[in-house]
Amino acid sequence: MIRAVTRFARRRPAFVLVIWLVIAAAGFTVGNGVFARMTTTVGAIPGSESQQGAKAIGDAKLSPPVINAVVSGPSTTDPAFKSAVTGAVTDLKAIDGVLAVNDPFGPASPKAVDGQAVLLNVELAHSGDLLADKVQKELTSISGATVTVSGGPLTDREFNNQATSDTRRAEIISAPLLLLLLLLVFMSLVAAGLPLLIALVGVGGTFSALLVMSFFTDVSIYSIQVTTMLAIGLGVDYALLMVSRFREERATISDPAEALAKASERAGRTIVFSGLTVAVSLVSLVAFTDPFLRSIGVAGAAVVLIDMLAAITLLPALLQLLRNKIKPARGKGEKGRAFAAVARGVQKMPALTAFLVLIGLVVAGLSITGLQLDTSNPKSLPADSATRQLTEALREHFPAQAGPSAITVAAHTAPDSPELATLQRQIAAVPGIEVVNPGRSGGGLTVLQATPKNPTSSPDTAQAVRDIRALDAPFEVQVTGDAARLVDYKQELRDRGPIVGGIVLLATFVLLLAFTRSVLIPLKALITNVLSLVASLGVVVWVFQDGHLAGLLGGEKQDGIDLTVPVVVAAIAFGLSTDYEIFVLSRIRERRMAGVAPDLAVREGLQRSGGIVTAAALLLAVTFAGFMTGGFAPIKEVGLGLVLAVVIDAAIVRMLLVPATMTLLGRAAWWAPRFLGGRPPESPAPQADPARPELATTAQQ
Repeated sequence: MIRAVTRFARRRPAFVLVIWLVIAAAGFTVGNGVFARMTTTVGAIPGSESQQGAKAIGDAKLSPPVINAVVSGPSTTDPAFKSAVTGAVTDLKAIDGVLAVNDPFGPASPKAVDGQAVLLNVELAHSGDLLADKVQKELTSISGATVTVSGGPLTDREFNNQATSDTRRAEIISAPLLLLLLLLVFMSLVAAGLPLLIALVGVGGTFSALLVMSFFTDVSIYSIQVTTMLAIGLGVDYALLMVSRFREERATISDPAEALAKASERAGRTIVFSGLTVAVSLVSLVAFTDPFLRSIGVAGAAVVLIDMLAAITLLPALLQLLRNKIKPARGKGEKGRAFAAVARGVQKMPALTAFLVLIGLVVAGLSITGLQLDTSNPKSLPADSATRQLTEALREHFPAQAGPSAITVAAHTAPDSPELATLQRQIAAVPGIEVVNPGRSGGGLTVLQATPKNPTSSPDTAQAVRDIRALDAPFEVQVTGDAARLVDYKQELRDRGPIVGGIVLLATFVLLLAFTRSVLIPLKALITNVLSLVASLGVVVWVFQDGHLAGLLGGEKQDGIDLTVPVVVAAIAFGLSTDYEIFVLSRIRERRMAGVAPDLAVREGLQRSGGIVTAAALLLAVTFAGFMTGGFAPIKEVGLGLVLAVVIDAAIVRMLLVPATMTLLGRAAWWAPRFLGGRPPESPAPQADPARPELATTAQQ
């Protein structure tokens, strides 16, 4: 199958090129329409109590969008200040679409602790940008005062804009760095440009895939960040593997067409198995009901397959057209000797090496035991954002309003119901609840707002949500709000996480079994991949949640890790770990199938693949690191997690743990049932170690 596809691409290069150019053009034109169809929903579990409560409140129109403003001046009793604010309130009420504006000087409005500010709450009929902009303009035009405005649609827009600008910044930073690194790897502008072209096609195809997907299900706007990151990273990785293999074959085969045929078939097999494992790891996310995770799963798998198909069709076609312009690899005999030397050193003390690496991974992952999930909040944004500035202004002037977001209770009863008063007292008595205030009512529904004593991510707040839900009432009660949504999301992870993990582990095992014709190698790969992932997430928790070195990354200590980060990082990082495993095993297996002894096959395999894996990891790390330059904490957390996963896996697991474990397993590593082909053939002849040509190593070692 792979041979037939690559052969067709080489024989019809112009046709293949035109097809992919059409796909890319459609992605960057028609595919751009997906941006108008995306949702901002993250962490909402369909059918959960928190979502049902939010829907009930929304249907009863008891939670209109609200824009908040802290207006500060010399004194709230100053006549000029009071006149300016009162005039602004009158003008705001006159705006079409404004439902209500509180009297900032009335007895029901909160009072500033320093007497220098008032709080304005503007309720809107809808969240349209035009209405929000009118309100914002009116508020900021109050003369003689300092006004900080945010909330409602303004905050939602700021979150979306920050995520989008972070992605754009990452691409601007990473693209020239990728080109520079590729030039250093290939020392040829033509060869260096091919991986970037594949990445570009992958991005265009991603937009088309997301657009098609948007007609069938919700697509989160944040999926653009993840899928673009994957499109660039994997596109470069696969192209690097194919181009490098072609240059390597050209060093020993004089006919470029023959070298291309051999390279495209062998590298194509590696790319297909790699792409399938990464795609399976991502598509498993559809087992979750959260639209964000489902869209990441489907879109991520789609972009991986697009990159894979481009690498085994478009790339052979381009190499066929440019085959005489791409020079053979230099110094084939010397290339990779450092990796072979590392493998030889590891093989001298495999048990000690494996033990030390495993201990290091476990220690790095210890912080994950204290992982706390949190929802996106103002602290996730840069300090100069309007939402953060509003939070700081509230903390300064109205500290009682700057606490954690309330736990919202939707009680299906009238506001004057005696049973409701009883429920309110019961909620107030729940440990972890500071105060309970009555909210709006209408349509047979009454809202209660329970302010927790601790942050949303706190286990005490989560327990308070569960305790409130456990209270008995003679009417239907639904608990919603950020804390309740977080509780439901964690339950979703507990319920469906094992299913997703089982799918990924089983599918990866089967694919590696088919690729290696070995039973123990896939099992070993799964264990090392999990350890690498735990170490990466542990460091993310240590940096962002525990606050160590966060400032060096332009971030700050968070109350918890964003609820989407662990799952997204786990799915991508596990797939990438298997990706590099396949890169290495493909060359080890080639040598083993050629009859080379197990230990020597490991050294030769690392010698031939170590440079590719290192270069691929460096390029992918640069891509992911670009996302750490932004200001949105969740994007920075994902970026750091993936950079660590790539570096740990390529530099430590593949270069140290793989040769150590393969040496310990010896010939047993290649055992397989007869129906899978059994062991690779043994070679009775001595094999020379290419890293030490002066020595000979027998096949019996």
